Amino acid sequence: MSSYQRLRSSALELFATRGFQATGIRDLAAGAGISLATLYHYMDSKEDLLVRLMRESLGRLNADARTVLAEAASPVERLAGLTVMHVFAHGLRRTETVVVDRELRALKEESRQAVVALRDEYEEMWGRQLADGTADGTLLVPDVRVTRLALLAMCTGVAYWYSEKGELDLDEVAVVHADLVLAQVGARRGSRQLRLEDLDLPPVAWFRELAVREERQPAP
Repeated sequence: MSSYQRLRSSALELFATRGFQATGIRDLAAGAGISLATLYHYMDSKEDLLVRLMRESLGRLNADARTVLAEAASPVERLAGLTVMHVFAHGLRRTETVVVDRELRALKEESRQAVVALRDEYEEMWGRQLADGTADGTLLVPDVRVTRLALLAMCTGVAYWYSEKGELDLDEVAVVHADLVLAQVGARRGSRQLRLEDLDLPPVAWFRELAVREERQPAP
C-alpha cells in the first residue's frame, strides 16, 4: 500500500469517527505512519485533503452511475440499476460515503461549491430517470425533486445501519431497496407491479464487483 493509500484510508477513518474539526494534522500523519513532511507532499491543508477525498469518492460514484446507465435500456431499469449500485457503494464503502455526507458543512464556500457540483451531477442522473419515466408513463411520480431526495435518503441510510453481522447480506439488502424504489414510484408492466427480478439488468454480483473493484488513485 502506498503512502497516499495509507493516508487516504486513515484520514477517512479519522474524519468519519472523530469528525473533520476534531482531527489534527499530527493525527493524520500518525494514522498513516508518515512524517509531516510526507503528509504535506499530498496536501496543502487539512481542508485540501478533505476536498480531494470527497472529489475522489463522488467522482467514482458518478463514473459507476454512468456505467450502470449504459447497461439499462429504460428509465425503470436505469432507476433500479442506480439503486442497486448506490446501496453497494454505501454498504461496501461506508467510511468514505459517510465522510462525504457529513463533512460537506466543514468546507469553505469555494471548496464546497466544487464538491456540491459533483453531488448535483450524480443526483441529476437519478432525477432524469424519474422525469423520463414520468413522461413515458412507466412511472408515477407526483414530484420529481421530492421523490429523488426521498429515494436517495433511504438508500444512503444503508451506510449508517448496515452490518455484515445482520440477518441479511448486502446482496439481499440491495434487492429489497430496488423493490422498494420500484414500488414507491409505481413501476408497473400492465397491471403487474415490477420488481428487480422482472428487469433486464446485470446480476446483483455484477454490481458488487463494480463497487469493490480497485481504482488507481491519481498522483498528487
